[in-house]
Amino acid sequence: MMIKRTIKLFVDFDGTITLEDVGEAIFRKFGNVEKVNSIVEDLLNDKISSRQCWNELCDSVGVIKKNELDEFIDLLDVDPTFISFVKFCKENEIELFVLSDGFDYYIDRIFNKAGITGLKYYSNKFIVDEKGILKTEYPYFDASSPTSANCKKNHIINHSGEDDYTIYIGDGNSDKDASQYCDFIFAKNGLARFCSMEKISFYPFTNFIDIQKKVAELLTKKNLRKRHQAELKRKSAYLAE
Repeated sequence: MMIKRTIKLFVDFDGTITLEDVGEAIFRKFGNVEKVNSIVEDLLNDKISSRQCWNELCDSVGVIKKNELDEFIDLLDVDPTFISFVKFCKENEIELFVLSDGFDYYIDRIFNKAGITGLKYYSNKFIVDEKGILKTEYPYFDASSPTSANCKKNHIINHSGEDDYTIYIGDGNSDKDASQYCDFIFAKNGLARFCSMEKISFYPFTNFIDIQKKVAELLTKKNLRKRHQAELKRKSAYLAE
């Protein structure tokens, strides 16, 4: 029996919803692979911020042909299990937000290809100008969150309240800070390693079938406890507003 609760679910895009990291794939395709790898390595070693990383990656590409970019993006796919997971969330009145440190340009194109409509998402922005130069914008940048040019923790705070149960799903560097503000964390790859090192409780997952099964269990639990450290972080953030 499902128990009525307000659940807010926040999910990363690149490498979580998609089968691979789309942003990195684009820059490896159209830029110098060695240079791209070096820039990403600097980010993972906390030598540069996420915003600096994206700016350096864009600079490394130079001129790009929009039609070639679009053709490459069209080769990339969402995890097919995500589509049924979106349906599951709607059926169970779980509000789902996509939080991406990537860019709206390819998110829109990939969602349209997959037939996914109506999902609320927050991301950085880029366009390809008439000269073929990538122009970026970071409307949700917060200097206090250098691991993500789109401050994911702020979206979690803005879209949840003290009575809500919060879930985070992610896989990488931009998820490390934000995930700590949620009661239940589903993690793989870099985020799973981070949580293990920091002794933060999480559920490992391979795809959204794993997540759906566990969330369905959480929906039927009579005594569902919030993660204490996440509660403290959220309360501190609410008070600071």
